[in-house]
Amino acid sequence: MASDSSSGDSPEKVVQIRRCACVVKGGRRFSFTALVVVGDGQGRVGYGYGKGVEVPQAVEKAVKQANRRMIRVPMRGTTIPHQVYGKFGTSQVMFMPANAGTGIIAGAGLRAIAESLGIKDVLTKGRGSNNPMNVVKAAFVALKQLRTREDVARLRGVEL
Repeated sequence: MASDSSSGDSPEKVVQIRRCACVVKGGRRFSFTALVVVGDGQGRVGYGYGKGVEVPQAVEKAVKQANRRMIRVPMRGTTIPHQVYGKFGTSQVMFMPANAGTGIIAGAGLRAIAESLGIKDVLTKGRGSNNPMNVVKAAFVALKQLRTREDVARLRGVEL
């Protein structure tokens, strides 16, 4: 069910698909929800949550929302500039820079985000709730905190 086109034009990664049942007179009516992460592999990433009567419809809606929610994340080579923590609900995530060749050490939701971003080397840790929706939201809280040396120097009014 995971539709992910290999690195190239906006690879989309399906993090989770859920089935919901509504009981009606004739039986059960099913609907589906999809949590999708979309990125360009060059430091832009977004997530979306879509609902539909069929899985492809839910994924399509989620991808559309993810494209509208894209954020730019600063990178340093194949990793991130510094360590960051993010918290959403009871989910907590940590991203740590790693040496070249380490690879992506992460669970499903965080791995999808790192791969979509184009990060090749990173260490991650998830604590608390492992609900994929909250983990992805916590990851985005963390990624929004990333700054490059140049950004920090400019904000402080210091020359490097």
